[in-house]
Amino acid sequence: MKEKIRSYKELRVYQAAMEAAMRIFELTKTFPAEERYSMVDQMRRCSRSVCTNIGEAWRKRRYEAHFISKLSDSEGDAEETRVWLEFA
Repeated sequence: MKEKIRSYKELRVYQAAMEAAMRIFELTKTFPAEERYSMVDQMRRCSRSVCTNIGEAWRKRRYEAHFISKLSDSEGDAEETRVWLEFA
């Protein structure tokens, strides 16, 4: 019998997103000062937003359209994070 997931924090996708956001936070500490206010800020924001949107999707899971919308936002933020990483 499969165990029921009780929290979004148990989701592998959330755990991976959180790990990536924390790694980005640590890596961006080493960026040059001239990148701190633009690139670093955006990289940190969008990587964290992946996690927050997964959490919001979980809370809105009873409402399919809201759930899908928040997951779509999370995917968009994940792609934005990838683009910022490419710039870096």
